[in-house]
Amino acid sequence: MATLDAAPAPTEHPAPPAQRRSGTPPVQRPAGPAQPHSATLIGSVQRAMRLLECVAGHAHGAPAKQLARETGLALPTAYHLLRTLVHEGYLRRDKGLFFLGEAAERLSSSGAQQKRRSAVVDTLAHWRDAIGVPVYYSMYRDGEIEVMCVSDSPAAPAVEEWAGFRETGHAHAIGQCLLSQLDEDVRRDHLARYPVRPLTPYTVRDDRTLLRRLERTRRMEPVAERQEYALGTVCAAIPLTVGTTAATIAVSLPLHQADRLLPAVRQLQAEVGRHLGSLAIAISI
Repeated sequence: MATLDAAPAPTEHPAPPAQRRSGTPPVQRPAGPAQPHSATLIGSVQRAMRLLECVAGHAHGAPAKQLARETGLALPTAYHLLRTLVHEGYLRRDKGLFFLGEAAERLSSSGAQQKRRSAVVDTLAHWRDAIGVPVYYSMYRDGEIEVMCVSDSPAAPAVEEWAGFRETGHAHAIGQCLLSQLDEDVRRDHLARYPVRPLTPYTVRDDRTLLRRLERTRRMEPVAERQEYALGTVCAAIPLTVGTTAATIAVSLPLHQADRLLPAVRQLQAEVGRHLGSLAIAISI
């Protein structure tokens, strides 16, 4: 494996250097519209939402008359809206009682998933600012390397994905860290689909060399690469394994700041250790 102290030997196949992007500019959003007048609101939608909220408050279901009374709706109106919501799958009726339906439960599940994603984004942003480096969260899922979230800034720009991260796992710290957590058969299957190829003069030479490096990787130790994916860039990734899922948190720096890589990844390890519980839940997203 590439250590944090030694650079790999160059291959005989140099590639053009990849440019680092200067950071994602802030999105310019127009000023929000003025608060709409009540006359522009759709009353039937408001009433349907009140019914849904009311049903959600009754874990054991509620009849139409009770729902009408609690929402302040006329009974005929409540019946009409309830039938519509049942037809659309947002409610279900069982023995005269109304419960949340599958469509509403999917919305709830999506909301919980978005909340977990938001927590991951906030955590990565905190690490980015605390350590002063771009931070990457990635997983090996369904046989593919997936970069789930990248947190960078103009002061700490991420590496430009000039060659697809999924296809070039052999060349970057994220991919090497994920592959090191897999068993040999899965690794070989991955390399059969995405063969080793030179991206820069420093990229690992062939499958055999890469496999030997991965076999020597010690459990829970950072994986580092210097200019193997992009010239002028150094990266390090730490493994994050929960159950059978392989994941990683990584950082990158420009080559002239390579002396910061080891302190940065050690600080990241300490941060991950303090947030391991929430990250373990996030792996399921």
